[in-house]
Amino acid sequence: MSERVNVKKKQSAPVAEAKAEAALPALGPKGMLRWAWTQLTSMRTALFLLLLLAVAAVPGSLFPQRPANPAVVTQYIKDHPDYGKLLDSLQLYDVYSSAWFSAIYLLLFISLIGCVVPRAIAHYKAMRSQPPRTPQRLSRLPEYGTLVVPADAGIPASEAINSAAGLLRKRGYRVEVRDADGALPSLGAERGFLKEVGNLVFHTSLIGVLVSVAAGGLFGYSGQRILVEGDTFVNTLVGYDQFNPGTNFQSSQLQPYSLQLDKFNITFDRESKGKFGQPIDFAATVTTKENPDAPPKQEILKVNDPVSLGGTSIYLTGNGYAPVVTVRDGAGNVAMQGPVVAKLQGDNYYSSVVIKVPDAKPDQLGFVGFFLPTAFVNDKNVSFSADPELFNPQLTLNSYYGDLGLNSGAPQNVFELDVRNLTPLNARNLAAGGISLAPGSTYTLPDGKGTISFDGVKRYIGVDIHHNPGQVYALVFALLAVAGLIISLYVNRRRVWVRTGTAADGRTMVEYGLLARGEDHRLAGEAAALRKLFSAEWQLPDDAATEEAASGDVDPETTDGSQQTPSRTSDNVAGSVSTPAGPTGPEKDQ
Repeated sequence: MSERVNVKKKQSAPVAEAKAEAALPALGPKGMLRWAWTQLTSMRTALFLLLLLAVAAVPGSLFPQRPANPAVVTQYIKDHPDYGKLLDSLQLYDVYSSAWFSAIYLLLFISLIGCVVPRAIAHYKAMRSQPPRTPQRLSRLPEYGTLVVPADAGIPASEAINSAAGLLRKRGYRVEVRDADGALPSLGAERGFLKEVGNLVFHTSLIGVLVSVAAGGLFGYSGQRILVEGDTFVNTLVGYDQFNPGTNFQSSQLQPYSLQLDKFNITFDRESKGKFGQPIDFAATVTTKENPDAPPKQEILKVNDPVSLGGTSIYLTGNGYAPVVTVRDGAGNVAMQGPVVAKLQGDNYYSSVVIKVPDAKPDQLGFVGFFLPTAFVNDKNVSFSADPELFNPQLTLNSYYGDLGLNSGAPQNVFELDVRNLTPLNARNLAAGGISLAPGSTYTLPDGKGTISFDGVKRYIGVDIHHNPGQVYALVFALLAVAGLIISLYVNRRRVWVRTGTAADGRTMVEYGLLARGEDHRLAGEAAALRKLFSAEWQLPDDAATEEAASGDVDPETTDGSQQTPSRTSDNVAGSVSTPAGPTGPEKDQ
């Protein structure tokens, strides 16, 4: 035993020395570029980049994004001074336009193109080429069978091969008959090219989705606007309450259309006990104009049923009440008049109200409070809303005076009032008490600061306006990708070979074999179907392989009419004679 080990060591020693002395040739700049391109355009790299892109998008949902709301990002940095600026330097507040996200996106785009183009060229050549040559030994194929046509059937080998070719063509195969007039005619057939077509459509569609999404991010825009009944929105930059442009957005993209809110109706549930008072339907009646000279058109805007106008989609996203108030200053002049949007805070449209009156003289005025559609007071003397409808509307406010800080230039939230630098006028804990107004009532402020009147209530809606030029294309490419994936999964690439020959007693000997490119669990079923077709074509019984040929190949060169049953590794119907086109077995899947 030890001698054998020593012999092996002696034999392996020269090989190890040769490997140690071998020097790999330098790739050089061109070789390195070729190697890098090969790695980048491999399907494995494309899948890795696709996964990496999904992971890179995660921070966009974890941290506030500057394009969506710059004020929230600024506040987030102030609230987290220890790592807020670090995240900003890493572009985590601008994930989808960051350099690293764009790099992954572009690499994935290039990788997919590098995968698809060579595969498309190779598949085009394969579709134009003839089916592979007939293997010398069909018995080595995964699915193999033989048939014997009796001599009295009058079907020679050439006729049998032609009829088999016709049957395969009807079944969708691309067929090539070889040596039709020879002693051993054969054919090669192939089908399932749609499988690779489906793969190419799938990957090409992914590229289309990437391009469409990129186009939407570059040239699209979105914005929000609150409309009170009677208000009109004009599609200009100053018409938006909040606007988020794409990277390459130009103001000339805005179509000069207009949208006016005529009426907003809500239907509340008045029958169900568990959901009594819950809104069940929203409908906004709006008047639209495609351009200033276009005739007006009345439309209904509903949830999940947007209005398409000027290349944008307008969605209904929110609603509420807007109390109409009039504020007069100490001199009796109207300092503010109109609806004030109340922000929803709780059940039954319990809403907060902030009123800023910078034009009041001699001091600016501010009001903070709540609007209750149906006001009730509980046993603790706390007001609440008992119903979302306007059965008993009430406006409850605290008032302040002083500098509102609007002249400093710093942006402020219209739904918030910083009262730290203001002097209170009215509040529940003050001698003057709070302000409680019903529609049509007026309250006189202390110290001659003016008056505030509650004139009525209107409804308002919040709308989202989206323009995405790549949205339709992204949908089309996504559907094509699904269709291509389904085709690639359910279509199988198959090859069939048939060889015929004539025995000495006049019988026609037929053998056939099937091979799948890749895994095909239905290949056996296809072989059984072809056998049934051949048997019906030549009017053979179901056990057409005959007992003599069932255990192996049939040699048509036998002149005495006896049947040979060699093993599966012996020669097939061709005997020991190779066909003109017959190479080695099917190991090479061309």
